Amino acid sequence: MTRAMTRRRLLLALGGLSGTALLAACGGTSATPTPASGAPSGTASPAAPAPTVASGAQSGTASPTAPAVVRNPGSKVKVLYWGSFSGNLGEAEQGMVKRFNESQDMVEVEYQYQGSYEETAQKLTQALAAGTTPDIVLLSDVWWFKFYLNDVLLPLNDLFAAKGIDTSDYVDPLREEGTRQGTIYWVPFARSTPLFYYNKQAWQEAGLPDRGPRTWDEFVEWTGKLVKKEGGNTTRYAFAHPSAASYIAWLFQPVCWQWGGRYSDPDFTIRIHEDPAVEAGRFYLSSVRDGWAVPSKDIVADFVNGATAAMMASTASLRGIQNSAGFPVGTAFLPEGPKGFACCTGGSGLAILKNKPAEIQRAAFEYLAFATSPENTMWWSQNTGYMPVRKSAIASPEMQQFYQQNPNFKTAVDQLPKTRQQDAARVWIPNGDQIIGKGLERVTVQLEDPQQVFAEVARTLEREAKPVIEQLKRREG
Repeated sequence: MTRAMTRRRLLLALGGLSGTALLAACGGTSATPTPASGAPSGTASPAAPAPTVASGAQSGTASPTAPAVVRNPGSKVKVLYWGSFSGNLGEAEQGMVKRFNESQDMVEVEYQYQGSYEETAQKLTQALAAGTTPDIVLLSDVWWFKFYLNDVLLPLNDLFAAKGIDTSDYVDPLREEGTRQGTIYWVPFARSTPLFYYNKQAWQEAGLPDRGPRTWDEFVEWTGKLVKKEGGNTTRYAFAHPSAASYIAWLFQPVCWQWGGRYSDPDFTIRIHEDPAVEAGRFYLSSVRDGWAVPSKDIVADFVNGATAAMMASTASLRGIQNSAGFPVGTAFLPEGPKGFACCTGGSGLAILKNKPAEIQRAAFEYLAFATSPENTMWWSQNTGYMPVRKSAIASPEMQQFYQQNPNFKTAVDQLPKTRQQDAARVWIPNGDQIIGKGLERVTVQLEDPQQVFAEVARTLEREAKPVIEQLKRREG
């Protein structure tokens, strides 16, 4: 695309859908870092494979309020984007918007920071009631499903097909998490896994091998060499547990699996109160009681300041951790538990709102395609620590060279094939993350018995799951 291309020409170029497909793409009211110069446009290569879109995809019907014509030919299409990142990640998120706006003259994205994932979801709920929604929004793995259930997210298959994007190039488990009944609603953008971070200097001083522990049992054996005490006070712990607000329920999810437990089945049958999950909870309890782990309100700050020697934290924190730590940082796969290895995915993706003018939806998709293109997912990954969401990006010579020079960034990519989607109880029950997280705080902070705590958590989850099950049946049959 050239800067000389007008808005009219853009809409004609994007209008390669039949009349029926164009209406479907409009949605409906039925059941539902420093930016680099020379940013790529995000368009598909002429040699790209044909679009991969499942047959029989549900695309919805057109909104009666969505005009399909250009009202002001020659002007830019303006798109409102709600984001959720602050600090270094916020700079990168705004950098992506700037890259897009500078790459073409047809669409202008206005960026608005809304706060945390939770705050963004709450504000979107309020905006839906008021009729003042953004056009495109960043939604976490915990929140996007709520808006899908309420039938306010645009099905995207037709827009992918119209732009000639091969959706099979998106990393399979990440793409599939935002797909329902063959239709994509939520596109992976800032996707992560938990990593085991360790202080290489502390490891060296303790005489430990320069690697993460292969098992939790091995790590427990190492903790005596990592804990530091002065005058009866612990000045450095071996490990830290986050708070509910810092997603302890996400980080405990793989540990629960490693002990053979789970929060729930996919059909919302709750399992957190069963023996394997309780035993995983007792491991967390013993870590604090035995004095090698500590509950923390900010595990990243405690780690980079040397108050803890290791932690589990998101891939997304990697760039900031390496920049802030006064010691060399190591990353590793999560340690194995009694039942072997387990790890979950996490993070957020992009969704477009329904009941918007068709031209706005197509323009919003231009940004979505740009931000998740192979070139730009590489830029995003290198500037944050999040994983590239496109297979071709991971396999590219540029990314492989980057991994050779920055091996910590490759850990999550190598771990990804071993991951699995989180249990429904955390990601699809409203506030499931916090219900589980507050229960885990009772274990790690108040040192309560996990058996009693998890039994209470299970009852709450079962109650909160009932309306979700009913709504899902209405939405999908």
